[in-house]
Amino acid sequence: MNVAFIGTGVMGLSMARNLMKGGHSLKVYTRTAEKAAPLVEEGAQLYDSIAGCAADCGAVITMVGFPKDVEEVYLSRGGILDSAEQGALVIDMTTTSPVLWRQIAELARARGLRPLDAPVSGGDSGARDAALTVMAGGREEDFTAALPLFQLMGKSIVYEGPDGSGQHTKMANQIAIAGAVSGVAEAVRYAEVNGLDLNRVMDAISAGSAGSWQLRINGAKMVSGDNRPGFYIKHFVKDLRIALEESEGKGLKLPVLKKTLNTYARMEENGFGDLGTQALIKAYREPSPKADG
Repeated sequence: MNVAFIGTGVMGLSMARNLMKGGHSLKVYTRTAEKAAPLVEEGAQLYDSIAGCAADCGAVITMVGFPKDVEEVYLSRGGILDSAEQGALVIDMTTTSPVLWRQIAELARARGLRPLDAPVSGGDSGARDAALTVMAGGREEDFTAALPLFQLMGKSIVYEGPDGSGQHTKMANQIAIAGAVSGVAEAVRYAEVNGLDLNRVMDAISAGSAGSWQLRINGAKMVSGDNRPGFYIKHFVKDLRIALEESEGKGLKLPVLKKTLNTYARMEENGFGDLGTQALIKAYREPSPKADG
């Protein structure tokens, strides 16, 4: 199948590569052509417009940064809704607003397209290893048609329900991560101020009931001082803001979500938006960290 992939950032690059490994012909569009260079070297075709990329493809997949980017690639003149062929799957794997996606899905279906919202979890390592969790919303028959594509990118693939259900599930995922990563940072800081060997602490508590992906992966990065992004702080702030808006719109009070969002938002304001989410430990080590500190 000809597959168009729009957005080749930290995760998108590996996701697109895994589709090529699965035997699909890949067409790529990205605003920064250099980011797609590795895929082009491996046989992908790079296009300088969304229209050229999306044409004559059985599936168009997007993995961009923010809701405004999703809106632009789908709804702008010459965007995906204007350019994808009748019957094509149009799959947004970005984490975006459920409200926005339902609007896009309605317009897409009116144009004979098959929309799915399918955000993912697993970070850069999950993308590289084709081990992502895929949370999909849309019509079930369209999910079934897209399943072979999802299976090339992920291990846990769940149909969640109608349009927007994938995005709502991802919000629940991000809320859970907010509490988990905050707990890990607090545990690391507590161990530090009490003079413990942090590696030994990680070995001990990760093997018990406190064990989690966040503790095992991001806890280890906090201990080693590795702040490289598997998932950007700036994108997590975006996700948590969407989750907070959705929860407050339904009268929910989620204090851990709100506190974690506020901490990350301050870090982004101080210049840490391009670091990985594990850099939260900085906020505990330095109450008002600075990007040059």
